[in-house]
Amino acid sequence: MVVSGGVQMNHNGKRRSYDRAFRVEAVRLVTEEKRKAAEVARDLGISATLLHRWKQQLAEDGARAFPGKGHQSVEQEELRRLRRQLADVTEERNILKKALAVFSRCPR
Repeated sequence: MVVSGGVQMNHNGKRRSYDRAFRVEAVRLVTEEKRKAAEVARDLGISATLLHRWKQQLAEDGARAFPGKGHQSVEQEELRRLRRQLADVTEERNILKKALAVFSRCPR
């Protein structure tokens, strides 16, 4: 396993992903069984920093922590929608700018 920029990579260079059950169980080992985060992280093959981040997310969001792909929070979904809308409007603006440049060059 290679750590690249704080992201754990497998031997193929692809980012590793962990399902919600794995994350919750890892945090449970630290919180309920009172094991040290560094020990649990080492046993599971993850970084202690990642485990601390999961612990913090679970404490802050509870049952809504680790939503997974396609199950975003309301704020994340709205942000995604607004970014897509901004990209569409920017593309429309660029098309209009090009059309204006073409029509302003044509002699009448």
